[in-house]
Amino acid sequence: MLSVIIPTEGVEQTAVATLAALVPGAAAGIVREVLLVDRAGTDTIERVADVAGCRFLAFEGTRAAALAAGARQARSPWLMFLHAGAVLDSGWIEETTQFIQTVASSGRQRAGIFRYARSPYADTGFRDSFKFIARMVTGPSAEQGLLIARDHYDRLGGYAPDARRSEARLLRQLGRSSRTMLRSRIIVA
Repeated sequence: MLSVIIPTEGVEQTAVATLAALVPGAAAGIVREVLLVDRAGTDTIERVADVAGCRFLAFEGTRAAALAAGARQARSPWLMFLHAGAVLDSGWIEETTQFIQTVASSGRQRAGIFRYARSPYADTGFRDSFKFIARMVTGPSAEQGLLIARDHYDRLGGYAPDARRSEARLLRQLGRSSRTMLRSRIIVA
């Protein structure tokens, strides 16, 4: 039902944290495959993928190009893009299933964005306050994840590998009318 694409930078801890939150989704049958797209060029993430039963894709280039490469390799009709280190809260499975069923039955193309939640262990400072205000003004950021049907993603042109700020561009293309802010939170470290 769902392919999860996670671009990584060769850091095991962030990838493992995100994968751990996806395990219940795999057990419930909603996560069909996970693709770890590593841009670091080390074998660390390849070992993580092997142990976790994920697909591994080594890639050189921008994060947007890595996301686009992962989407091309994905096999499911629905795509979920998550940054390494982002952790979904426990309610994401039921809500994601409902969202996919609602969009499929309505015939209306929509994408889901998870609700941002700062890690309770992160240090807060002026920069975090500024990011919070920016999020309120400009809308969701790429680190909040994206849940989108493959055909809708393709129709929008997906992540442009060479475009500057490609993730933000895709969110802008979706616009407010075709994206839904999901209730499930995504904790971003």
